[in-house]
Amino acid sequence: MCTVAKGSPTVNRLSVGTSGWSYPSWRPGFYPAGLDPSGFLAFYAERFTTVELNTTGYRLPGEEQFRRWAEQVPDGFEFAPKLPGERPGVVAEFESRVRRLGDRLGPVRISLKRTRDEGMLELLLGSLDPSLRLAFDLEHPSWDGIELRLGGAGAVRVNDLDHPAPFRYLRLRKPPYDDAALGALADRLGSVAEPTYVYFRHEEEPTAPAYAQRLLELLG
Repeated sequence: MCTVAKGSPTVNRLSVGTSGWSYPSWRPGFYPAGLDPSGFLAFYAERFTTVELNTTGYRLPGEEQFRRWAEQVPDGFEFAPKLPGERPGVVAEFESRVRRLGDRLGPVRISLKRTRDEGMLELLLGSLDPSLRLAFDLEHPSWDGIELRLGGAGAVRVNDLDHPAPFRYLRLRKPPYDDAALGALADRLGSVAEPTYVYFRHEEEPTAPAYAQRLLELLG
């Protein structure tokens, strides 16, 4: 079972978590065997300081749901909601609702799966409040080279550590990760000056929280 991550300066600068938390199959490897799913988030938030909120990319919850999530986590915890970039019509409602997280709102991951479309990129950048921390998840290689444009807008490309940016957002999608891989990642992150968010992919077994906890140990 994961222990509570304590606050060394490195851990405070680097926020590590998983892609989601509401997984009954993580009992009893991560969540206690008898813990009701209603208690999963609070338990998770005692051990990590951030989580990806992927459900918002498929169905946008009501405002009250965002408030309830925010109430279940401590100060300093941050949710990273997903915005489906190919649906620009939902942008205004998305922003209005995720704002209900208050100071628990972390970076917003904007998923764009199609080939490069700078018109869509500019539409999104112009439609969202510039105070939001935007992380563009650009899957198609035709987007390569867009990093400087994003950095100039105060945004970042997911998994980019090489170009100037106000923060970093890493998604680790190819488990398993042994100690050598996690150690190499910890060494790389140790030289990153910007605030950095790291999320491990959900699997049916509770490997993601185990990887996250081990990375925190190596960083500490």
